[in-house]
Amino acid sequence: MLCLACGADNPGEHRHCRRCQRPLVVPSAAASEEMGEWLAKDAPVSLDEHLLERVSVLEEALQRTAEGVARLAAAVAKLDRSILLGQAGAGTVFEMLEERGVVPEGACRGAWRDGLERELAAMELRERFAGARERVAAACDSAAARRLLGEAERALAVHDAEGALALFERALRREPGNLPLALFLAEAAFAGGDGSRALRLCEAILAREPRQLEALVYSGVLLHERGDLPAAEARLREALRRDRESFLARFALGSVLAARGRPRLAARQLEKALALREMPQARFLLGRCLHESGRAAEAIVHLRRAVAADPDLEEAHYLLGLASLDLGQRRRALASFRAAQRLNPRKLHYQDLVTFLSGRPTSPLPPVEGRPAEARAAGERRRGRGHGRGALRAAGTALRLAPDHPTVLISYAMVCLALGRLPELETAARRALALASGDMLKATAAAALIAALRGAGRLREGNRVGRELLAGNPSSFAQTIAYYELAYNLAELEEDLDRALDYARRALDLAPEELRQFPLAALGWVHYKRREYAEAVDCLSRSSALGPSSTTLTHLGMALLAVGDEKRARGAFRRARSLEPRSGGLEERMMECMRSSSELAARVQERGSE
Repeated sequence: MLCLACGADNPGEHRHCRRCQRPLVVPSAAASEEMGEWLAKDAPVSLDEHLLERVSVLEEALQRTAEGVARLAAAVAKLDRSILLGQAGAGTVFEMLEERGVVPEGACRGAWRDGLERELAAMELRERFAGARERVAAACDSAAARRLLGEAERALAVHDAEGALALFERALRREPGNLPLALFLAEAAFAGGDGSRALRLCEAILAREPRQLEALVYSGVLLHERGDLPAAEARLREALRRDRESFLARFALGSVLAARGRPRLAARQLEKALALREMPQARFLLGRCLHESGRAAEAIVHLRRAVAADPDLEEAHYLLGLASLDLGQRRRALASFRAAQRLNPRKLHYQDLVTFLSGRPTSPLPPVEGRPAEARAAGERRRGRGHGRGALRAAGTALRLAPDHPTVLISYAMVCLALGRLPELETAARRALALASGDMLKATAAAALIAALRGAGRLREGNRVGRELLAGNPSSFAQTIAYYELAYNLAELEEDLDRALDYARRALDLAPEELRQFPLAALGWVHYKRREYAEAVDCLSRSSALGPSSTTLTHLGMALLAVGDEKRARGAFRRARSLEPRSGGLEERMMECMRSSSELAARVQERGSE
């Protein structure tokens, strides 16, 4: 037989080509007479005909694939339309329930969102266990533990994540030596943000197997998140001794060394990590370490690659501006700062007023008592120490205990604001605004809601909230906040800057002494947008003198650059960076990257296949 792929002659009894190992399907003239007298021995067979036949088959397959893709696209479009109709229908039901006084719309939307999150978490857990099932079952010796694992799988099938986790934990108590099960539970707790539980499981695994790679990496990352940097470094170095090619261990070790103030050593680890895998956050962190080591030119190379891979990495744009300014590249620096500024509304860098209002000693918020007060105080302490997830859990506990207390709602909104959790922030702010009885409380809730809408890029909707706050003859305090927010939003929209200037001046005229820094900052930013740079420098300098913030100082630096005062601009930018809160910045994003990394799952699979 002649092979259709390579043309080689093969014995008649062969089913695959001896040269290319492809299946033999067409008999040739060299076939035996046993195949029939109808095939002449010397009948010429054209290889071109066979190639043409193969091309025809491939064209048909390609056409079927194109038809399948078209059907899939139509199905996706239909599904998208169904989802849109479902959301519209649910929104209508929520509005009707609120109109009839049954349940507030915000509460309905929050409950709906919580239900979706639970369903998605259960699906993720089911997929995670599917990858670990064989290893867990192989290490399971007890019939009772196997029964519990089966019940847990059935719970996952109906999306009962909490019930499944409880059954998995019961199975682990039956068999404490089942390390694959313990590792699966640690991974699930780590991905779900329950660091304390994940760390306890990792410690139990390491007590039985001190060099277990995944437990070493997980515990190192968790110790970093907790703030125990020496212990985190020790764990991650041990993980690297176990596997020199672990990207996640090197990336995490680089971040730990950077947090410990050792940028040169951190840069070495990050360079090795990037040789294993490209990640914009790691590239940015390397640029930051190089900049802190005085190597601005090298830092610029890596920062440019970081923003090319992730244009929304605002910290990289900002640091790229600083590094360019260090090299005297004023135009490039200003372009980078403007790019960072354009990302600011989505990054919630205009939360200074809300933070100020919620933490004033003469706060208008009503007092909280009992268990909600204890949970709220715990959340405030953790937020102050930069433990965002712990603060969110504590604030959520307070909210469950007192769901209709405006002070608890605003405290919860502030934690969501710091963590960038926009949907929860918007829901809490709307509920607080609906419950607000006093004028000052309503102004504070409105400021939080406008900050949430600005963070989502919904500036015009935020303007509607500001105009609603101005309706009904409000106090000068509420008018100051409304005009301030309207001025900032119009400046960001870069439209109707004359009205923005008028709003900023009204806010400044009405502002009490303790609030003057905010309308001054808004007025300076409007002047900057109007290209009135000298006026912008004056207003922003006065605002920074009254109460410096990272946002105001960044804007001041940009205005100083525009008037050519590079020396003062450099000082303003460095001071702004020193005031930038660490908990909501790069470190929080790095933890999210580590949680979403597939490195650990890949390592577990490799270990299982050995």
